[in-house]
Amino acid sequence: MTASGYALFPTALGECGIVWGPGGLLGLQLPETSAGEARRRLLRRFPEVRMSSPPPEVVAVIDRVTALLTGAPDDLASVVLDWSGVPDFERMVYDAARAVPPGSTTTYGAIAERVGAPGAARAVGRALGRNPFPIVVPCHRVLAADGKPGGFSAAGGVVTKLKMLAIENAAEPDGQRRLR
Repeated sequence: MTASGYALFPTALGECGIVWGPGGLLGLQLPETSAGEARRRLLRRFPEVRMSSPPPEVVAVIDRVTALLTGAPDDLASVVLDWSGVPDFERMVYDAARAVPPGSTTTYGAIAERVGAPGAARAVGRALGRNPFPIVVPCHRVLAADGKPGGFSAAGGVVTKLKMLAIENAAEPDGQRRLR
């Protein structure tokens, strides 16, 4: 996993960061309250990477993420991810989460079933907690079995997760619009 650079960019929910390399996107930083906080959290995960001007394909991802966080429907499925260093189970979880479209949600248990690990909802939650590609791998669309949001590592925690779901006009896994 070799990083070529990183950039910070503003969104409707705060400052995000993105790291890329020759194999695709290596990481995304969820919205933070400031550029300094986004940079600090990003560099904790990628300590050797240097700020750089993003190439056109990364600028396109930045534009798509920014638009998604203002309500533009985009599943970001075509964004190329660098999977090096991602364990097989986590990759299966991330692939399953990527299949959840904007405006929809699923549960940790349903993801566990999809990856052939029924009963492994907690392992799915841990994997999503380590998600290096949040937003592109939409961990915010995965909820607890009771429809509650579960955890979230962005600034504002669960409140930010709920804001992201509200922007997408997302429903609970049963189709009801009563996210809390």
